[in-house]
Amino acid sequence: MKKCLNCLAALALGLATGALGAQPLDKEAKQDIARHRAMAAAHEAAAKCLESGKKDEVCEKELQAACKGLAIGKYCGMKHEH
Repeated sequence: MKKCLNCLAALALGLATGALGAQPLDKEAKQDIARHRAMAAAHEAAAKCLESGKKDEVCEKELQAACKGLAIGKYCGMKHEH
């Protein structure tokens, strides 16, 4: 229990220190953020595609096209069961 409390205290201190000493984002971090947003937009479009009643294969092809060059693999950085 004491070990757990020490971990929580260290975590709280780390979060507080991180929030106070936040550094401006460098170019690479900004590019990474932009890629994540683009992947999120592509996944949102895929969800809307599926909601519209289109076949999974059609929506998957659209997702692959939207994510080309953004993520690793043909599932735009995500894969799950159907």
